[in-house]
Amino acid sequence: MLQNVTAVLLDGVHPFELGVVCEVFGLDRSDAGLPVHDFAVVSAEGPVLSTHAGFTIGDLHGLDRLEEADLIAVPAGADYGRREYPPELLDALRRAVDRGSRVLSVCSGVFVLGAAGLLDGRRCASHWRYAAELSRLHPRAIVEPDVLYVDEGPVVTSAGTAAGIDACLHLLRQEYGPETANAVARRMVVPPHRDGGQAQFIERPLPRDRCDTVGTVLGWMERHLDQEMTVEQLAARAHMSPRTFARRFQQETGTTPYRWLLRQRVLLAQELLETTDETVDSVASRAGFGTAAGLRHHFLRTLGTTPNAYRRTFRGPSHAA
Repeated sequence: MLQNVTAVLLDGVHPFELGVVCEVFGLDRSDAGLPVHDFAVVSAEGPVLSTHAGFTIGDLHGLDRLEEADLIAVPAGADYGRREYPPELLDALRRAVDRGSRVLSVCSGVFVLGAAGLLDGRRCASHWRYAAELSRLHPRAIVEPDVLYVDEGPVVTSAGTAAGIDACLHLLRQEYGPETANAVARRMVVPPHRDGGQAQFIERPLPRDRCDTVGTVLGWMERHLDQEMTVEQLAARAHMSPRTFARRFQQETGTTPYRWLLRQRVLLAQELLETTDETVDSVASRAGFGTAAGLRHHFLRTLGTTPNAYRRTFRGPSHAA
């Protein structure tokens, strides 16, 4: 079980990314029946560290604390792609993986894992701004800049900032099941996950508050995902011609009505598979795919997995029927 968790810091650490790890693994939520971890913050560079925000952090554990950890998290920091790392830290990370512990990077913390050789031959996530530099510095890494996080066995890497929350909740979901991950997410007031399955692609609709002319129609579409709808019908609701509606929709959401609708239907199907015992046929009907075969087709194309496999991943084998 995941019991002993550490966050290891370098000078210039980003407070938010550190806060993500502390929030998920460092708080005592036993009042809600949630697991409590033996959590510690470790310094790799002396007793007091500066942060990217201009304040300092002290009262930190030494690197020897990493030897006990089941999970070592490496938050982002300033200029992590252009600096040297303490050899003792890199050795400790390698030893952790060798003994079966997991390591997690948040945003640019992935450069530390790369320097330790832990990305070689592995898929990994990175903030899109750092993807090219990560590939250049670590050509044996398989960098996937379009995903929220990647779980490659003992090495979990996440993209920028909020994607660290996704990766941390993913680890909770793996260790304790969806109920625990969902409960922690509710306490944090964040979604339990933002795309799920094996394909954590960042391809999400824009918030409706940024859609000046089609926002009302988007809301209606979300409430009626099980219904058939055409561009002509949607344009009539928006009091536009179909051609004008399609153009405005593309301008304000960055995608077509069909693709936006498909993405929302997939997201609803994911939620139903995770949180209900409904059959795949029922999920397909409620999400607007009609049949289980239609749902399976779009799941494979969008997420690279089947509805049953997705349910097994997030709810366990007993819910896969």
